[in-house]
Amino acid sequence: MADVLDQSEVDSLLQAVEAGTLEDDHAASFARLEEERQRDIQTYDFKRPERVSKDQMRALESLHEGFARNFGASLSGFLRTIIEVRVATAEQLTYSEFIHSLPNPTNFNLVSAEPLEGQMCLELSPLIIYPIIDRLLGGSSNETFVPQRPLTMIELRLVRRITDRALANLTEVWSALVEANFKLEEVENNPHLVQIVAPNEVVVVLGFEIKMGNRSGTMSFCIPFNVIEPVMSKLATQGWLAYKRRASAEAKHEEIASELGQSQVPMTAMLAETDIAVQELLNLQVGDIIQTSKPANSPLLLKVAGKPGYACTLGKYKDHRAIKILREAEPGERF
Repeated sequence: MADVLDQSEVDSLLQAVEAGTLEDDHAASFARLEEERQRDIQTYDFKRPERVSKDQMRALESLHEGFARNFGASLSGFLRTIIEVRVATAEQLTYSEFIHSLPNPTNFNLVSAEPLEGQMCLELSPLIIYPIIDRLLGGSSNETFVPQRPLTMIELRLVRRITDRALANLTEVWSALVEANFKLEEVENNPHLVQIVAPNEVVVVLGFEIKMGNRSGTMSFCIPFNVIEPVMSKLATQGWLAYKRRASAEAKHEEIASELGQSQVPMTAMLAETDIAVQELLNLQVGDIIQTSKPANSPLLLKVAGKPGYACTLGKYKDHRAIKILREAEPGERF
């Protein structure tokens, strides 16, 4: 308690400063008081504890931006239309706040990711689910009515084809962080009936926006803190590791290009092609002339490793037979 100044000591210090009679001990105490006054004070909300640092949140957001790109490309190929997926939000909430922010009914998927312990949640909004279902069933999805009811068994089977692609993309992008196998465990319509963690437990919620033509909706990926706690240390260095992988890939690319540059490839100049009878082939003698239909001044075909490469002409260079490259051979061109 010796470092704590009471009110009388503070008053005496202020009087000493005004009178100009500040002693060394008092000067040190006054400096300490000023340091305490100037120290930054941050607001802390005990209802929403921040258990994931900002750097780790940025790493998670960056990780799932890659997922959004891959998932959008996968959906575009599957639905035969342009699908845009982007990360809209990345925040920390309590599980209770997350559940109360969701519509009811909705498509609420419980997901496991072995070897991580616990479960995660992947929620798809009805605003985008029903247009996707309409598209899968041959509709235009432009004027799709969004009913306020749970999905039917047939609709759930169709949506399963979407969630399977999402989980496959999650497994792919999370491989940079941990070799986790994302798998669908259960599907619910009412999110309030599912409690994977305590209501006041911290969860990381990544919100995605999905656009298909003039229709759009949201997708939420909820990750409880206790699920990713074992790999939190890797998130802090995720940006550096990504840079290291890029640098390593570029160095490997240059090394491979350098090695390929020293490789030997066979080159063959094709003078002409013709057909002769087997009997004529057996009777060929030295000095015989084989006539072809190819004009003498037409270009030759230069094959590289057995494949058509260039058009060339035959000539002579320093007492050696030589060929002169004219241009690249066109695909399917006949010489």
